[in-house]
Amino acid sequence: MGSSDQEFSTPPPASRQFGITKPISTAGPTETDLKRTIELEEFLVDAGLHEISEEATKREEVLGEIDKIVKSWVKQLTRQRGYSDQMVEEANAVIFTFGSYRLGVHGPGADIDTLCVGPSYVNREEDFFIILHDILAEKEEVSELQPVPDAHVPVMKFKFHGISIDLLYASISRLVVPQDLDISHGSVLYDVDEATVRSLNGCRVADQILRLVPNIENFRTALRCLKFWAKRRGVYSNVTGFLGGVNWALLVARVCQLYPNAVPSMLVSRFFRVYTQWRWPNPVMLCAIEEDELGFPVWDPRKNPRDRTHHMPIITPAYPCMNSSYNVSTSTLRVMMEQFQIGNKICEDIELNKAGWGALFEPYLFFETYKNYLQVDIVAVDAEDLRLWKGWVESRLRQLTLKIERDTYGMLQCHPYPNEYEDPSKQCSHCAFFMGLQRKQGVKIQEGQQFDIRGTVDEFRHEVNMYMFWKPGMELYVSHVRRKQIPSYVFPEGYKRPRPSRVICQQLVDKTSGEDIGEECEGGSSERRLKRKGDADCSGARPNKPEKRASISPTHEKLPTTDQQDHEEVIFNDSVDVRANSLKDLMAVKGIEDCVEASCGNDKDDNARKLANGSSFLECGEASAGDLFCNSEMIKVDLEQFAGSNCTIVGGSQELVDDDKQGTSPETEHLKNGSAQNGVADVSEPNLALGVALEAHGSVTADAPQKPALRLSLTSTA
Repeated sequence: MGSSDQEFSTPPPASRQFGITKPISTAGPTETDLKRTIELEEFLVDAGLHEISEEATKREEVLGEIDKIVKSWVKQLTRQRGYSDQMVEEANAVIFTFGSYRLGVHGPGADIDTLCVGPSYVNREEDFFIILHDILAEKEEVSELQPVPDAHVPVMKFKFHGISIDLLYASISRLVVPQDLDISHGSVLYDVDEATVRSLNGCRVADQILRLVPNIENFRTALRCLKFWAKRRGVYSNVTGFLGGVNWALLVARVCQLYPNAVPSMLVSRFFRVYTQWRWPNPVMLCAIEEDELGFPVWDPRKNPRDRTHHMPIITPAYPCMNSSYNVSTSTLRVMMEQFQIGNKICEDIELNKAGWGALFEPYLFFETYKNYLQVDIVAVDAEDLRLWKGWVESRLRQLTLKIERDTYGMLQCHPYPNEYEDPSKQCSHCAFFMGLQRKQGVKIQEGQQFDIRGTVDEFRHEVNMYMFWKPGMELYVSHVRRKQIPSYVFPEGYKRPRPSRVICQQLVDKTSGEDIGEECEGGSSERRLKRKGDADCSGARPNKPEKRASISPTHEKLPTTDQQDHEEVIFNDSVDVRANSLKDLMAVKGIEDCVEASCGNDKDDNARKLANGSSFLECGEASAGDLFCNSEMIKVDLEQFAGSNCTIVGGSQELVDDDKQGTSPETEHLKNGSAQNGVADVSEPNLALGVALEAHGSVTADAPQKPALRLSLTSTA
């Protein structure tokens, strides 16, 4: 193993300055802080975040076996290329680790990020991705071997004795690689290409982080805690547009520099305090950005226009310094800032003894947060094809978020959720990802404005289907679903959380009817003009799916298409008021069932607004329109659908007030109005809201404003 894997000694209490600025506080812990740290460490152990000694030993053995394989591989190539016997004997390759394993914060089942450094005459394209790949493929202990040569950092993924390995390769400008190679020295970067620099920098960055923090053990405990928090809150995923392991490590390391004598409980609390007030896009840096005569580009928004488009710069501390969080978009930054605010409030409660550590790690209820979602279904013939296909699609999901931001001028916000789900009832291999959708908070929108993103999704699907290794059976479906249509397999218990009864819902309405409550998650039917089609399923059936699904994407061109399309959501010029004599008459309207939001529990704010707007509940026996329309959603219907029904149509009603005109939630308003004092970056500027220009494909377009939609108002005729 390389010399980079030697342990760094933990320094005494900080006596020198760490980082580019003076610390915020050099105060040490109180007795209470030490007690909370013990409680935090016990919580992390109980949560199973530490691997057992047997697994740690197995990891070391696996790394040793991989080290022997790459050494034998280099000697074999050296002999085949006619070098002398002495050269063959001295031929060498060295394995280094980086990422969570190198930083000492990996948990049970985590993968090991590894780097193989070889001599100049052993290349990546043929020797690594073909010859070494074939050697590994013949090993019985190797499974799920997947080369990714076209990645930003080329990698070979596989499992060795069941342990996941990500193996990179770097060919340095030396004929013989010494076993004690110091990878942190700048000489390893001489005469190498940028892909090799990126491969080397994972190890170089990990080593620099450990050198630049005041206390390594405190850093590790705080980082382990915050990585666990990020996963529980759905913001741990670099590929989705949030932050990955190195990003969280750099953020935590910077807090360690600002509070050099703090213990882990203090560091966790200060982490949220610092980053709720950080003035993004000001960068987070552990050290000054260094220029070098080697001439590799470094992050510098003064010189590089592309660097100016980064929303949340977190700069690596090793030359060449780069932004490790370039995947972050305006939408994912918004989500993370909201989660930082929530974490900060809980930590304040913990310090006041109003809450315990368990409150900080409560899972995020993603499927109860929004009213509208995009569902991305990925299917393949077998598990192996799905693994390859899913990896490609997942790597492109961030582009869908950027494209939606671009095409709606930032008015439609996306919340991609990094968790994947599997429908066990499907006959083929399947997984699904979801995105929450809502209109931008705090912005007045023209009444009836629609977001038609069918073209955006079609563009995304076209790009994804360009996959070089596509096989028959690899399919992708993108559809719009409402909260009530979320499939049951995404819930831990296998079924949806129960909603409060009508009586409880009515009590909530009575309690809040006098308040002016803003909408936290607006995404009603007045936002979109979406074409509907049946949900695709590889078996032909649609288990666990509602009878009708609103789709914004045509079926894959390789599949038979269907001519059956519903057009229940029709845009009209006028607003109407429908008065029904009974709930039965109301439900007789064709297609109205599919438009009803049959949920109540989390929509008490909407109930209050509905009452405030003057709409009363329509009582029909034991049933109540409050049960079905407690979110006061504006439902678009076709005038012709009322023919033959018992409903009376009265035109010209303009009594209801659009939900968005009632204001936004306190949390959203705080973020929006507090950008100056709290340091939250203003992401509403056009150059940011339109997404990263260099990432966008094609011209930036947006549909013309739609005419006001037809609206349905429920009022009692008694």
